[in-house]
Amino acid sequence: MALRTYMASMDSDHPERTLDLLEPDFRFLIALPGKEVSGESREDFAAYIAGRNPKERSHEILRHSREGDLETVYGVVTEGGRYTGSFLSAAVISPGGLIARYQSFFTTSFELVDWARQGDGSRA
Repeated sequence: MALRTYMASMDSDHPERTLDLLEPDFRFLIALPGKEVSGESREDFAAYIAGRNPKERSHEILRHSREGDLETVYGVVTEGGRYTGSFLSAAVISPGGLIARYQSFFTTSFELVDWARQGDGSRA
């Protein structure tokens, strides 16, 4: 699944390598609490990556599906092992296997699927 690879790349020490997973005319919308980030190219996404604060962030995918060229994932984001919120993301995958379009919604106030960290289940 392209979105699993995308999330792992974004969580790595080199998130700029995520650009290799995107079509040149990649378009995206990332809805965060209080703001949206969007763009119409890999260059716009590179600017988004450069503006992110480096943190010990991890996207844990809890559910995923694919139908035709559309992939969806639902999961939680943790920072330093502590829950910070949940996301629902979708992507259109090109015939070449790259991400052509990406849309993601992140919230800190609602969990569609209950999640408790193995161990203490702590919340930030």
